[in-house]
Amino acid sequence: MMRIYKKAILPLDFQANGIASGIKKSGKLDLALLYSGIPAKAACQFTSNKIQAAPIRINKKYLKEKRDYQAIIVNSGNANCFTGNRGLRDAEETTQILSKAVGIKKNSVLVASTGIIGKRLPLLKIRNSIPKLVMGLSRYGIDKAKTAILTTDTFAKEITVKFNIGSQIITVCGIAKGAGMIAPNMATMLCFILTDARITQRALSKALGSCVNNSFNCITVDGCQSTNDTIISLANGASRNNLIDTDNKHFNLFLKALNIVCLELAKLIIKDAEGATKFIQIRVEKAKNFTQARHVALNIANSNLFKTAMYGENPNFGRIIAAIGASRVDVGEKDIKMKASPLNKKEIKVAVSIKQGDACATVYTSDLTPEYIKINAEYN
Repeated sequence: MMRIYKKAILPLDFQANGIASGIKKSGKLDLALLYSGIPAKAACQFTSNKIQAAPIRINKKYLKEKRDYQAIIVNSGNANCFTGNRGLRDAEETTQILSKAVGIKKNSVLVASTGIIGKRLPLLKIRNSIPKLVMGLSRYGIDKAKTAILTTDTFAKEITVKFNIGSQIITVCGIAKGAGMIAPNMATMLCFILTDARITQRALSKALGSCVNNSFNCITVDGCQSTNDTIISLANGASRNNLIDTDNKHFNLFLKALNIVCLELAKLIIKDAEGATKFIQIRVEKAKNFTQARHVALNIANSNLFKTAMYGENPNFGRIIAAIGASRVDVGEKDIKMKASPLNKKEIKVAVSIKQGDACATVYTSDLTPEYIKINAEYN
């Protein structure tokens, strides 16, 4: 049985902390650390944007070594993107400074950044803050860490799922940030998933890929894809459960728990979408396959005309028809069926059938409001 907690609870042998290093002028928390006392396996997914931030490029370099990992350091307020070779050196030096502070190798540290693009990372502030960050590591430090990764978010995104393999309790804990620049192909966010499950590398990677495809790749706020999208999952095996692999019965249990974590975090991002007043679920049915169904659903979800109609509670379903046609799926007028829940509610469900096959997909989005424009017009 899955036990779901709508808060972050660290798995065994994990610690965390978050502090204010001065990156944010507001003085809010802006530097987070997630740490495993024992080496962990890592599975990661990154943005498909062709311009990728320095932390992603450093992570990819470290991941090629196929070693174990023990720490994730995250800063908010600065994306360390479009910063050239200096940005790469800053990201790598961050891992080096942290590794010396905790006594591990620098390529056992993964790094993430979020915030303004095109500005140098204030490395001196990070260097001076890392001793305090490490000293404050705690089993209960996840509450500070989940806050330190936020930018325009209005609340932290967090969830924990627990389940048993035999007598061993497995914990899967996830935190995320994201409210704007949300688009498919890895969405636009940072997400960190920690587990004490004992699992093979191939099983962890396969599970994460499957769950991301059905969750983070099925959300959109504004169709704008970021340069820093990152999901990192660490599994340290501290629960000492019977080994989870792709070909045994335990894999489906782990997959179910991870899917709950990913989907809930993805929905929370949409519920916190910049300026949004509506949470919208779009389900496309009777498609040839999942890919086609998701493509049509995302085309509707990314239509500014549809999103503004939802904000105005305007039942102009010609917006949906136009978006289906623009998806280039060859569907006849007589094959399209639509229905929607009342538009005056905060949560709206739209169902579309296109009579192409038996597959379906569900996508989540928000409305487009004047407040979204105001937030992003002022963001600098």
